Amino acid sequence: MDHSAHEHVHEHHDHHAPGTSWRTAAQATLHCLTGCAIGEVLGMVIGTAAGLHNAATVVISIALAFVFGYALTMRGVLRAGLPLRQALKVALAADTVSIAVMELIDNTVMVGVPGAMDAGLGQILFWASLGLSLALAFVLTTPVNRWMIGRGKGHAVVHAYH
Repeated sequence: MDHSAHEHVHEHHDHHAPGTSWRTAAQATLHCLTGCAIGEVLGMVIGTAAGLHNAATVVISIALAFVFGYALTMRGVLRAGLPLRQALKVALAADTVSIAVMELIDNTVMVGVPGAMDAGLGQILFWASLGLSLALAFVLTTPVNRWMIGRGKGHAVVHAYH
């Protein structure tokens, strides 16, 4: 088993303790944000470059955020030897709430910033809004993940396989 790729993210703490650390929650959120951001950015770039309607761009971004978020988690648990079906169940349990909260925040910011969704890929408004949306998603999702991990839910389920 190759643990080196995840050591920086997955420190082994007692995730069932009510006093789950903010550091643990932030690391779990950062892990989730990585996949979420890849999908979100890719979806926004595809939708914007293709000139799609804002709603279609948001749908593509959300779908890709879930795909990449789950894929990153599955990569780690598949390396631990889990069969594909069980790895998918672990990813769904670990990341669904976190990705959903992030996507709600990301897309609310992108839609809420005047002109951000209509800005072209070469415009600072597009990239600044996207950066802001991801930063806010991290800040606002970290407490959610801390609460979930403290109850043995969310990202805590992945740690049994690392």
